[in-house]
Formats: sequence, structure tokens, C-alpha cells
Amino acid sequence: MLLEANFDGLVGPSHHFGGLGIGNLASQANKARVSNPLEAALQGLEKMAGLAALGLHQGVLPPQARPDVDFLRRVGFVGTDTKVLAQALSDAPGLLSAAGSAAAMWAANAATVSASADTWDSRVHFTPANLVSQTHRALETPTTAAALKATFPSDRYFAHHPALPACTQLADEGAANHTRFALDDHTCGVSLFVYGTDLESPATGRFPARQTRLASEAVARQHRLRTDRTLFAAQHPEAINAGVFHNDVIAVGHRDILLYHEMAFANEAGVVGSLSRMMGEPLRTIRINQSQVDLSAAITSYLFNSQIVTLPDGTVRLIVAKDCEEHPAVWAAITEMVESDGPIDGVQVFDVRQSMRNGGGPACLRLRVPLNDDERGAVNPDSWFTPDLHKTLKAWVEKHYRDRLAIADLADPAFLNEVRETLDRLTVILGLGSIYPFQQTA
Repeated sequence: MLLEANFDGLVGPSHHFGGLGIGNLASQANKARVSNPLEAALQGLEKMAGLAALGLHQGVLPPQARPDVDFLRRVGFVGTDTKVLAQALSDAPGLLSAAGSAAAMWAANAATVSASADTWDSRVHFTPANLVSQTHRALETPTTAAALKATFPSDRYFAHHPALPACTQLADEGAANHTRFALDDHTCGVSLFVYGTDLESPATGRFPARQTRLASEAVARQHRLRTDRTLFAAQHPEAINAGVFHNDVIAVGHRDILLYHEMAFANEAGVVGSLSRMMGEPLRTIRINQSQVDLSAAITSYLFNSQIVTLPDGTVRLIVAKDCEEHPAVWAAITEMVESDGPIDGVQVFDVRQSMRNGGGPACLRLRVPLNDDERGAVNPDSWFTPDLHKTLKAWVEKHYRDRLAIADLADPAFLNEVRETLDRLTVILGLGSIYPFQQTA
């Protein structure tokens, strides 16, 4: 049986508020605030534990090794690690912040994943995102690729592609702009790729569009997806200008369900109609209009950055951030969804506020990986979230993570060593091997 597993990104020890996300309003609004990496990581673990307790397949992806001193050397800083960090703090604190970013916790950007039921060779295909639109995220790709290969190691069941070439025309933001729809657990699904710009009509506006149509088409080709079951759709430019930097900030899909804002797509009727035709049955849609929840409220609450999950008993649950519960219009819309005769049977609230302040909610934190029984058995066993792993990771976080972090702390050489020792231990806990550059050069 093909089931959707969620692999959440573990928040890294360098979680700080750098305001690095261009077009990400929450990230920019909280720039230079003091963060709490300890709280952030524990919140992420509680979300994973909550979903696992619901009977869902839950996995863990590791954070990146930060600060990235090699990046700082590549942009001109020289000397020992201590000197490089001090020079960066003095001369280019923005680059130091980028080098220390923990944004890899948003695993929805890690890669695009295609189910074995959809691909030519009946393997699960992964393409790590190049993330070239943002400096701090473009640094992630090599370690992300290594982590994915260590988590999904079997060549028999998994195919790992290289990231697309690192150029703006092929800017790829991963699964944050890709959704798989399916009517059942075994037939070929329908892939929706959403892009912000293409060569024929380049996006212009307040914020840059991060995903290109060329990139989406290239990933679909790499995975050899059927053209009659693949749809490419443009984001609504007004949504991008309002701060919708990824499609998963304005729409979320699951199986045959699509929850979306009326401003999600440039051609709303065309998208919904085409998806229904490709699937062979009408899509079950939940459309939220401006009068219910305006774009500003949708973005600040991250209503559409929720997860839709099917529980083992067949009921459908909406997983939302606590911010949704605290926004009257948003909570009213959620209550109406649950109480109406629609596809959503219930709602579960999680506090992921440290992530939200940096601009990512529940859906940003997870990479969806459709897996059948054999494929689940081929996953690195130590990557599956269990009560024992939760206990181990909680103790690991409480021992190693700081409860406050400012940008200046990233320049502390003691912090660099602290992080490396912390992640060295994590790779043993998760059975990942030497995925970090510092482990390979030691």
C-alpha cells in the first residue's frame, strides 16, 4: 500500500533570526531578534511526536553544519576559522548570518519527490533543490543530497538525481511548489508543479518569484513523469507580491483534496479543471476567498502551510500552527471546514512559533515521501521517528542546544566547535555516516 510519510527537518543549533528570506515577511519582520534554538528544536520534535502518535509514518532529516566557514572563505575571508568568523562579523554580518542559517529545517524545500507509482522505473525519485534564489539556502544542496542518500540508500527502490544547474533560469525550490494528487493507494498520481515565472512572461513586482517553469519541467523530465498526468501552473502574481514566496504558503493538497486561496493560481478554474480531468474524477476542493481570509491573514497565520493527513482509520486531519487558532477569521474558516460536510474531519494544533517567526510553518517543516511497504522497509531504519528516538533526540537537544542565540554568537569559535560536536553525535544517533564536510576532512 502506498502511504505518504513525512520526514521533518530537525531544527539546527544555529537557528537565529537573520531576516534572510527575501519576500518572506515573517523572516524580515523578526530580523535581529534573539532566537531560542532549544525551544525551536523541541517544538519540532513535539510536532513529529504528535503526528507519529496519530499513527502516521514520521521520519527525521538532519540539520546542516553551520556556520559554513568554507562559504565565508569562498567570498574572500582568509585565515583560521576564528579569524574568518571575526572578519565576517565585522565586515559583512549579513554573509555571516547566511553562513549560519538553519533554514534547512524547512524540509519542504529539500527536494522534489516522485512516487514509484508515477515513475518509469517504479522507483521513488529525488531531486534536491538548488535554491539559487536565496544565498543562505543555496549553500544547503550538497549536504541535503548526502542526507537524502543516507536516509533512502537502496538503489533498488530509490533514484537520486543531481540538483539542477545553479542558475536563475532553473531556480528550483523543491516540494514547496509540487503536490501529488491520487484517488487511491496504487494508481499513477497526478503531479502539480507551480511556478512563479517563465521565460515568456517573466515576473516583475515587489518580490522575486523563486520557482521557474523551466526548473519544474526539468524535474518532471528527470523523474520521467507522464505528460498526461503532469500539470504546470502559474502562481497568481498578486500573491507573490503580497509575500507568498512558495505555493505551499497559499495552497495545500493531499490525495484528491485541494485547500487553496482564491489568489493561489493565475488561472484558478483552469488548474482545478485540469487536475480533475487528469484524475478522472472531480477534485475535492476547499476554496477560501478574500472575504473569509485575506492574503495578509493567510500569510501571517500560515493557514495554507498546514498539512492534510489521512489517519489509519480513514479520517482526514488538518495540521495547523497555533497562530491559526489565535486569528479569529482564520480559525472561523477552519471551524467551518471541519463542521461542514467536506473532506476535513478534524484539526490538530501545534506550537511551532520559533519556526513561524523565521517564516515557515508546519508544512514547511516536512518533506512528503510516498512509500509502499517494500520502500518503507528500505529506508534507513534509524531515520524513523519512534518513542525511543524521541526520547534520545530530546535529551540530545537539551544537552547541546543554546536557549538564546544572536547573530554575533555565530562568530564565536567555541560555538562552531560546539555545533560540530553536536552534529557528529547526531549522525551516530541517526545512523547516517559522514554526511558533513567537517567529518570528511577531519
